[in-house]
Amino acid sequence: MNIAFDAVPLISDRMTGIGWCEAGQTTAMARLFPDNKYSYNFFSRKDDHIKLERIAPFAGDSISTNLVHFSGYIYRAASTFIPVPYSRFFGKNSDITHFFNYIVPPGVHGKTVVTVHDMVYKAFPETVRARTKYMLNSGLKSSMKRADMIVTDSEFSRSEILKYFPQHEKKLRVVPCGVDLNKFRPCSEPERIPAVKKSLDIEGEYFLYLGTIEPRKNLERLISAYHIFSQRTGSDTPKLVLAGGKGWLYDSIFRKVTDLGLSDKVLFTKYVPSEDMNPLMCGALAFVFPSIYEGFGMPPLEAMACGVPVLASDAASLPEVTGDCAVICDAYSEESIAEGLDKLWNDSELRSDLSIRGRDRAAEFSWDKSAEILYNVYKELF
Repeated sequence: MNIAFDAVPLISDRMTGIGWCEAGQTTAMARLFPDNKYSYNFFSRKDDHIKLERIAPFAGDSISTNLVHFSGYIYRAASTFIPVPYSRFFGKNSDITHFFNYIVPPGVHGKTVVTVHDMVYKAFPETVRARTKYMLNSGLKSSMKRADMIVTDSEFSRSEILKYFPQHEKKLRVVPCGVDLNKFRPCSEPERIPAVKKSLDIEGEYFLYLGTIEPRKNLERLISAYHIFSQRTGSDTPKLVLAGGKGWLYDSIFRKVTDLGLSDKVLFTKYVPSEDMNPLMCGALAFVFPSIYEGFGMPPLEAMACGVPVLASDAASLPEVTGDCAVICDAYSEESIAEGLDKLWNDSELRSDLSIRGRDRAAEFSWDKSAEILYNVYKELF
């Protein structure tokens, strides 16, 4: 087969979970099933060399690049109203084209697959950026209709999609995400931990959140819970490190820290480069992820793969991912989150147990397994 992947999530200067999902599935597939031809499709109006450099580690020798000199933003905006065929730009050689970020444009040659990661724009519209909400409200219905197969990350997300789009049940498949067990594992270079901590101005022990700084990650409630916890524990409280790039509506999150007088205990870091994620995670006392809505939730799984104990909420797909290998809290209760922090802080045996069982749990979610499931979805189309 000739299989094309829409590579927009891979060429961003700050890759999100959608990009890492695509990277994991596509690189594993190309390695496991080398008899096919694979390509990454993307538009580029300028800075071609930068985008080619970003995509090169994923493409390797197995996946070619198909770059079209045109504005992807203009095409995506225009194709919402004018059905300009995608094949006019990217040709008619592909048997399958997979779009990993919700939207299938018009006029794609061959079969099409789309990944719809979650329904947060329907379930919690107040937490979604206006531009993203507009794109999904205006384009997702027709996108799912165009797709020959729809893929989502979890059974939870499958149930959410069917809640709003029950007509697509027959072509909806679950393909769980994976975790890069070579990248996320107990730190093989422990000397990197203090170096990364120093680069991010982190001192002493710390709880870690790693992800986008935005409302649906429930960070204001986490900060309030940490305030409750720190009042009980006193001066030796471990820091709370909130690491990751700014999403949107983050001002109130920063303001919460100031209002509670926690500026010396809660640290916001800059965006963390990929090569620093492992030592940052491995250095943490525990990983905290009390999100209210996740289609899958890769960060807690990555922390578990590192042998770091995890606190996760009972919301959305997170219990499905973490199983019984994490401390589970009520996403909407500051007291419950605070109790979870207290358990992890005071119970070293619990931390040790979660570390061992978490690694076993994470090993069940490999990108090879994810790619095999996805490849079987492709084969259903022929």
